[in-house]
Amino acid sequence: MEAFSILVQQASGFTADEQKSIEAASTAGFAYGLAAIGPALGIGYLVGKSVEAMARQPEAAGMVRTTMFLGIAFTEALALIGFVVFILLKFA
Repeated sequence: MEAFSILVQQASGFTADEQKSIEAASTAGFAYGLAAIGPALGIGYLVGKSVEAMARQPEAAGMVRTTMFLGIAFTEALALIGFVVFILLKFA
């Protein structure tokens, strides 16, 4: 991130407070991007395996679907936690 701060300093004549704000916003955005990768992979894997299970045993599709939606909700909670951390870093 030090390279980013050097780039911001050379690109324009921002004050120190403005540079700090720009760096905080970009770092928080980067952190949220990383925080969203895990839940995205988790939900993709979960849905894929659920579809596979429903294709193998169609009679259990209702139970698998319910469990899948619960898993999606819990996995998506991780992304929401990442978003809250992003907001806290941005405005702290």
